[in-house]
Amino acid sequence: MIVVAQSAADVQAAVAFAADRHRPVLVKTTGHQMVGTAHGAVVIATHRMNDVAIDAVGQTARVGAGAVWAEVVAEAAKEGLAPLNGSNPTVGVSGYTLGGGLSPTLGRSHGYAADHVHSLEVVTADGELRHVDAESEPELFWALRGGKGNFAVVTALEFALFPVARLYGGGIYFPGERMADVLRAWTAWHPATPETMVSSFAVLRLPPLPELPEPLRGAFSVALRFAYNGTAEDGERLIAPLRAVAPAILDTVRDMPYTEVASIHDEPTDPLPYYERGIMLREFPEQAQDRLIELVGPESDTTMWITELRALGGAWDREPAVPNAVATRGLPYSLLGVEVGPLSQEQQLKKSVAALLDGMEPWQSDRRLVNNLAPEEAADAAAIYGPERYERLAAVKKTYDPINMFRINHNVVPASSVLRLPGALSAAAQQPISG
Repeated sequence: MIVVAQSAADVQAAVAFAADRHRPVLVKTTGHQMVGTAHGAVVIATHRMNDVAIDAVGQTARVGAGAVWAEVVAEAAKEGLAPLNGSNPTVGVSGYTLGGGLSPTLGRSHGYAADHVHSLEVVTADGELRHVDAESEPELFWALRGGKGNFAVVTALEFALFPVARLYGGGIYFPGERMADVLRAWTAWHPATPETMVSSFAVLRLPPLPELPEPLRGAFSVALRFAYNGTAEDGERLIAPLRAVAPAILDTVRDMPYTEVASIHDEPTDPLPYYERGIMLREFPEQAQDRLIELVGPESDTTMWITELRALGGAWDREPAVPNAVATRGLPYSLLGVEVGPLSQEQQLKKSVAALLDGMEPWQSDRRLVNNLAPEEAADAAAIYGPERYERLAAVKKTYDPINMFRINHNVVPASSVLRLPGALSAAAQQPISG
């Protein structure tokens, strides 16, 4: 059954219906919440709950569960404010934020989107509509911000905005044959940059689609992406050493209004059949750089559409004033592999991404950014969060969702279902509980 909710009352009714029939609940705004199949579930679609209200004086936004980032960016910009949005304007605010929210525009200076949530309105498995903040429901508030959709259905959330009207940002694209030069230059450059500079490195093998810029159409290229919250003059000076590494085939870096920041990554906004997985790297020494070049560089036979290495650090490493369940602080890099193709090519797409991530295994951390996980990684929640954080999440789950209604996700199992063994979690802790 699919319920297209228009209000919190609709969500309460859907949860009560699911509880009466011992069915799981899956929430869908956009793809960030989706894991696995929904056979036998009650699917709650929240896209109609997309109201956005900006408090210019308090510098906050209150948004419905179905809002996407393009809607929030547009409304906030009218007041000279900006959110910690993602790279793609069509991504849903709620799923992105519940998974931490790694903003490629302002994140290095402000941290995760989850760090700046003031409150949430949610419907828990008992059908209750709750206002959740640090005072009213402190453990649930901690778990929701980083624990994904394991604990409740979010109907609205309130979070901080920042006084940013413009950025100096965009991408510099180089011939793919210069990958080694560009990668090594960027790796040496970015650690010394201020926290107001966010940057990433990408290897692109794009198809000959007419909507792509001509230099990138059907080409193998590497790209450096930048978002600098400062003057264009300072930004131009900062990235000058990278512009000098090799002749660019396309340079889109410029001063821009914040409403145009989606152009920095320039990701597709129309639906595509794709497969992606991401890992976090503990370090990226010269040996790891060599390995990445072997895996996706000019001599590789990979078909990977996008390989992205995002440099973290800064505020992403710092605990917020009100701590949350985000598990990836202190890890310096996020590595993402994206393949695109029809369902008939599913196994090949997965094999291609696995070759990249498995090849970087010597430098990867067990902890992961849950927004970049693949469906088949759902059983790894204990490793993804780390044992202490997972145990706390499982205790919150036991309190608010003891029957594991919200289990079609990267599942945290209620604590009562965990059989504690020395150094390990039992299989019961890794499997959804049936109704």
